Amino acid sequence: MPELPEVEALKDFLTEHLVGHEVVRVLPVAISVLKTYDPPVGAFEGGKVTAVHRHGKFLDIEADTGLRFVTHLARAGWLQWRDRLPDGPPRPGKGPLALRVALEDGAGFDLTEAGTQKRLAVYVVRDPQQVPGVARLGPDPLADDFDEARLAALLAQERRQLKGALRDQSLIAGVGNAYSDEILHAAKMSPFKLAASLTPEENRRLYEAMRTTLTDAVARSRGLAAGRLKAEKKSGLRVHGRTGEPCPVCGDTIREVSFSDSSLQYCPTCQTAGKPLADRRMSRLLK
Repeated sequence: MPELPEVEALKDFLTEHLVGHEVVRVLPVAISVLKTYDPPVGAFEGGKVTAVHRHGKFLDIEADTGLRFVTHLARAGWLQWRDRLPDGPPRPGKGPLALRVALEDGAGFDLTEAGTQKRLAVYVVRDPQQVPGVARLGPDPLADDFDEARLAALLAQERRQLKGALRDQSLIAGVGNAYSDEILHAAKMSPFKLAASLTPEENRRLYEAMRTTLTDAVARSRGLAAGRLKAEKKSGLRVHGRTGEPCPVCGDTIREVSFSDSSLQYCPTCQTAGKPLADRRMSRLLK
């Protein structure tokens, strides 16, 4: 799933490639992608793009008509830029193509989604706050006003484990499964530690790990073409998706805890005093 760094990079890429251009066609291929119907998706046609914004993991393309094209790529979605779109309209079928946006100069982008769950979402609205997922977002962890005190206040009443708290978009916007693993590894904290139990020193470590991890990931992604962002994300991860590999900090073997629809990775030496975490489906959680 694209998270804050990749969506921030896509925002920069689209700002460079879309602003000043007219949208001449918005062609849905999978009807499931459309989450709003008034105004219709075709109303976005004819507008000139004036800006591209990011809200957590949402991309928001603004036109001079006052309309906004907002999309969430979900777990298996992606944006594929094309300097020259194929001639003729796309054909509905069983492929990954969900929606195509064409510009007046022949360029444009495709929104694609692999798999069968079909969670990729597109909204055409007058205000991004009309998108429920945007309206309930928590603060952006890279915002200038997001400081240690704000993080401490957010976590103070959270009777959940850190892993779940960091992934909650209504608490902190933009962090998902991969970067929550990376942040907790950098902070040397167990993913099962209770969020409300942090000491001031632990809160400082978590804050610094969050800002550094996300800022570094944004820096690595910035300036890359949209098609290279997935590979860049994977190459920059230290523990997530690296079960069985040596920890780059201490050399211990990275371990995994599996859930029904996801998994987390961690280093026992760096994060849990050498103790392996129990699978939450089979035994009590270890802190």
